[in-house]
Amino acid sequence: MLSCRAVRAAPLRRPQPWPVRVAHWVNVPLLIIMAGSGLQILAAYPMLGPRGRPYRWFPFQGAIPPEWARLGDWLAGARQWHFAFGGFLALNGLAYLLYLAFSGEWRRRLFFPRRDARNALGTLAFYLRLRKEPPAQELYNGLQRLAYTSALLLGILAVLSGITLYKPVQLGALTAVLGGYDAARALHLLTLALLGLFTVGHVVMVLLHPRSLVEMVTGGRKPDAR
Repeated sequence: MLSCRAVRAAPLRRPQPWPVRVAHWVNVPLLIIMAGSGLQILAAYPMLGPRGRPYRWFPFQGAIPPEWARLGDWLAGARQWHFAFGGFLALNGLAYLLYLAFSGEWRRRLFFPRRDARNALGTLAFYLRLRKEPPAQELYNGLQRLAYTSALLLGILAVLSGITLYKPVQLGALTAVLGGYDAARALHLLTLALLGLFTVGHVVMVLLHPRSLVEMVTGGRKPDAR
């Protein structure tokens, strides 16, 4: 059980401690490289589903991603980029998770339905102009916590499905859990698309609230700073 002293000490941290900022900015080039090389890999076989039996639900069968969005020039080159930098992305994510766990930052950043669900709905209503005033928030509002926690879970899913595609036979148990190689490939592409949507929304919110960008660079002021 946490002591009252530990609970009181947490708000005195900067809004964005340096480990969070480092992980955030390291992710930027890594995600660009992973997305570009992943689209180049997709271009080599732009179909989803077993060969001869493509998935009917996928509306972009045979659609090749635009060349400007791809990285690696060809399949082998793209795979080298993807697997090399995928390791760095996974290590960066692991370091971030360990920091959240051991620093106690998870309390401020992760979404907990009992605490955040009502706040998230109120914030959404405010953004949709169904509510005049936003609900009270601390470091993040409930909707932000939901978005960031979802992105974290998507990142974990992307890593698991990615290593399944890298070693489908050696990791046969994980391949089976994800529904097989073709299902893992579809899941991996879906996580990329959802992370892309999250990134677009994240950039829009930063443009609407530029102070958050400043804090992600400087760390921001401690609550007790004068």
